[in-house]
Amino acid sequence: MKRKANLLLLFVAVILAASCANAQSPQPAKKAANSAPKKELRKPDIHYVPTPQEVVDEMLRMADVKKEDVVYDLGCGDGRIVITAAKRYGTRGVGIDIDPERIKESEENARAAGVTDQVKFRLEDIFEADFKEATVVTLYLLDRLNEQLRPKLLRDLKPGTRIVSHAFRMGDWEPEKSAEVDGKMIYFWTVPARKDQPK
Repeated sequence: MKRKANLLLLFVAVILAASCANAQSPQPAKKAANSAPKKELRKPDIHYVPTPQEVVDEMLRMADVKKEDVVYDLGCGDGRIVITAAKRYGTRGVGIDIDPERIKESEENARAAGVTDQVKFRLEDIFEADFKEATVVTLYLLDRLNEQLRPKLLRDLKPGTRIVSHAFRMGDWEPEKSAEVDGKMIYFWTVPARKDQPK
């Protein structure tokens, strides 16, 4: 009987010791109530397809790019448009893409081309990005994306800013110029004065 009592006391002591240990062990830190979740970029709407170099050359020629221009490529892919503009015309340029792999590739290509002091690349959603300083904007998206982007282009860009698109148009906003290069179409528009904005 005495042995059973001793075993019972030992069992109670073990339970109490375990409870104390749990009470003193550090608890996981609670997430701050006001910490906002990091905003994630949406997935790209289209798969990356590079613009052929001969099309890049004609896009920049059609836009009449000069050294004082600031070229923005919306959906920049491997960065070849702003890199070509920097090398050939001495411009500053900014490439914006939603895919981190493309941004990494663009930065590597800029280093290889020796133009990292003239171009930069931003991991952003083009529908939310600030590109107000652009004097030339290049695109290779889709018709529907061009149409969705059109109100922002007309609202944010200065009148006189040139827009060049590889392959895709802007809905009922007719291009001022177009050209065909190896079976691929290029379209050109100029941002009008505010009173002349297409509806």
